[in-house]
Amino acid sequence: METTIAQNICLNLPLGFTEVEVNVSNDTNIEELIYILINDNKVPVYLEKECYKEIEKHLRDHVDNNYNLVTDKIIQDAKSNTIDVEEIIKEWEKMIREETAEFGEKVCASDEELFALAYHKLVHSPALETMLQLEHTYAQTIRHRVDERDRQIKSLSDIQTDEMTKAVDRLEDEDMNERKINEIAARHFEDHSFLRVQLTSELETLKEAQRREYREWIMQILEQNQAKGSLPTPKSSPLSPSLSTVMSFREPCGFDNDLQNLYLNEESFTIHLGSQLKQMHNIRVLTADVIDLCSINETCLEPTPQLLQTSLALYSNDLSGLVLLTDPVVGTWFTTGFSSICQRSTEFHFPHIEDQYEAINNVIKNHLKDGNSKLLQPGDFYITRHSNLPEVHVVFHMVTDDRLKSADINSRNAVILGLRSILKVACSYDITSLTIPLLLQYEMTEEMTVAWCTKRAELVFKCVKGFMIEMASWGGSDLKNLQFLLPRGLSHEVFQSLTAMLPSIFKVSNPLILKST
Repeated sequence: METTIAQNICLNLPLGFTEVEVNVSNDTNIEELIYILINDNKVPVYLEKECYKEIEKHLRDHVDNNYNLVTDKIIQDAKSNTIDVEEIIKEWEKMIREETAEFGEKVCASDEELFALAYHKLVHSPALETMLQLEHTYAQTIRHRVDERDRQIKSLSDIQTDEMTKAVDRLEDEDMNERKINEIAARHFEDHSFLRVQLTSELETLKEAQRREYREWIMQILEQNQAKGSLPTPKSSPLSPSLSTVMSFREPCGFDNDLQNLYLNEESFTIHLGSQLKQMHNIRVLTADVIDLCSINETCLEPTPQLLQTSLALYSNDLSGLVLLTDPVVGTWFTTGFSSICQRSTEFHFPHIEDQYEAINNVIKNHLKDGNSKLLQPGDFYITRHSNLPEVHVVFHMVTDDRLKSADINSRNAVILGLRSILKVACSYDITSLTIPLLLQYEMTEEMTVAWCTKRAELVFKCVKGFMIEMASWGGSDLKNLQFLLPRGLSHEVFQSLTAMLPSIFKVSNPLILKST
């Protein structure tokens, strides 16, 4: 019950009587009110305690009187039978229904929820191989279309470049001038834009058709499995040509060979963190290109093991995340290459990457002043969800700037604090595996000396360790697997020196060797 009282309060202070009028309510902050009164009425600060006693006494008396008046009215209404019992019952029923899940209205599951349940059930059944094979075939179709789109655009660009070069060479001729050059450039731009929009629209239409057909097939396969106890094979679809047509020139690939080519240097550790009840974590340090971690080996005839892991953990409490450094503009700069990878296959479970970027931009424009989407600051991050990337379900796009190239950043840097927030989100939403760029850089530059790399790695190691210890008190899921990513251009000697400091920062588990006599 919220009430507001306008009351003249007479403060009996050692310096004399002071009468002031204040507006108070049940939740009035007395300390804040005292500060305002002292400041406005030039009351000496040393009289704060006397003011507090006087105001608290008056407020308590007036609030008690107000409650007494309300209570007396309720009692009188009850005696005179003027209370509407039915209205009170309806109000209580409404509050119970809205606040207690057990008594709430039963809402039917949405199509997204039904599809998620069906997919999760089938992906942990013998239908898994069939599902992954169909997804792989769909992806090969999209990649073929993407490559064809890029080829046509490049072909047009080459023709236009050749035409413009010849026109510029003839600029001194009578039939060629700057106005005609500008007209040619405008026509080239229009033709190029039209072709790109046309091919992209056709590609998006194909993706939506694949998405619709795949989701219908999942629901159909679940119904048949429940009815007959058998699994149908994927139907022949014009949206996915046969494997022999798409991949006749491919060679089988081996998982071990792929990892050997992808990870130049790699070392793993098992650590224990915690003061009393220690938790075990796996830490991995490796050198690789961050884009390669998100890429699929397109030369494989069969779905890769990484995609198998993505599918099995998609609707689980064991998700994988990746920290991707970016600039303040959503969907640009480094993330352009990331977006291209996402576009090379259909997203069956979440909105496509372009739609996610658009939704994020809309949120930013609604919450930041002047509708300027460039106002993200270093340390801020936004999240995208994925089901078509190897071993990555959630990507944290964290904003950085050139100040990270300095060797003087400390634990209070905005990007370091951004990592803390990312770990907190991961802990809260069942993300148990996370990849972090150890040097907060993706490429080696001249200023990144051995001393620079050592200092930066030590800072990130220590801060992440502190965040992980703090994370234990936040509740939620434990970060079981932590992966530190180093730039591909890092030398093997520097890699060894950086990994050598990890056991001294984290408590590494060492086996106990017993010798028998």
